[in-house]
Amino acid sequence: MQIHEFIEDGLFSPTLVAGALRTTKHEIADTLGLGKDAFFRAARVRAPKTQTRLRQMLEILRRVEEVTGSPLGAYAWFRSEPLPGFGGATPDSLVRRGHGDWVHAYLDQVFAGGYA
Repeated sequence: MQIHEFIEDGLFSPTLVAGALRTTKHEIADTLGLGKDAFFRAARVRAPKTQTRLRQMLEILRRVEEVTGSPLGAYAWFRSEPLPGFGGATPDSLVRRGHGDWVHAYLDQVFAGGYA
């Protein structure tokens, strides 16, 4: 999964992301804590909050795809794996709260051979 594959007209495309993950734009919006119209109104798709959360999700998925074996496996991990040290929060819930950097820090530690 290469991040540039999901850029269309200079923006991350919810349609391309949903297609690659074999899901719907509604599910992606819900996973990222965005409103139902976030991916259906041009102004909302361009909004910094929408683009930031899409970018963070894609960066995290790209990092864990190697471990999970596929983009779909990475997406399942993102949505369901409780992270130690974060009170059982999943990566998607951390991104939803604006803490995608915490997920990256966790992955840095794990990939460096540390325990998280």
